[in-house]
Amino acid sequence: MSIGMIAMGLFVGFMVGLTGVGGAALLTPVLVLLGISPSIAVGTDLVYNSITKLFGSFQHWKQKTINLQLVKYLAIGSIPSAICAVGVLHLFDSFFHNQEQVIKHALGYVLVLVALTTLIKTFLKDKFEWNRLQLKSLQEKRTLTIVIGAILGFIVGLTSIGSGSLFALAMLYLYKLRPSELVGTDIAHAFLLVTAAGAMHAGIGNVDYLLMINLLLGSIPGVILGSSLSSKFPAKPLRTIMALMILMSGVKLII
Repeated sequence: MSIGMIAMGLFVGFMVGLTGVGGAALLTPVLVLLGISPSIAVGTDLVYNSITKLFGSFQHWKQKTINLQLVKYLAIGSIPSAICAVGVLHLFDSFFHNQEQVIKHALGYVLVLVALTTLIKTFLKDKFEWNRLQLKSLQEKRTLTIVIGAILGFIVGLTSIGSGSLFALAMLYLYKLRPSELVGTDIAHAFLLVTAAGAMHAGIGNVDYLLMINLLLGSIPGVILGSSLSSKFPAKPLRTIMALMILMSGVKLII
């Protein structure tokens, strides 16, 4: 048992509960910057995320705030794509022996994308309301939904990042959902996606289970504490600070 990793889990969980910004975008780059290999950081984070998302999905299922049809279409695209991403990584490692470098650079670019996404959601959320795409029925957008799932699912399989933030932005822009339904649908789909990708990474030995347990021991009380305090702090400044931290982590991994 590592006190340092439990403390890190506590911090990440607290910040996620406080701001709603995805934990993978914080945790994965920190693990890499601390010297844990990128493939282990990604695989461990996916399995860790699967467990935390399970509790969130169950809660939203009870509250009936999950759009199951939307989850289904996104998952049709995202799950095979995420599995394919892990397979491509493994193939790259077999032929070119550069899996760690590929993951590290992909992480950096996706973190920059997630940081920008977070800033857009924080400051331009109202601009997304009532566009023409939102007014179309889900059946009319079925192919588009599956394609979006496939593109973003590949990114998640490769980096463990974006299962919440990138999909949430797509949902915000393309679908007319109540705020609670958007969160519930996002978490339920993310649970299916990170579970599939995590299982693939576990199958090729990219999961450190002891590290994951230490992180969970810290993050579960951290999320509860952060969530309970979230109403007492202004959301915009906190999310902006988080986005800038994620942006800096991304740039550091690229250069």
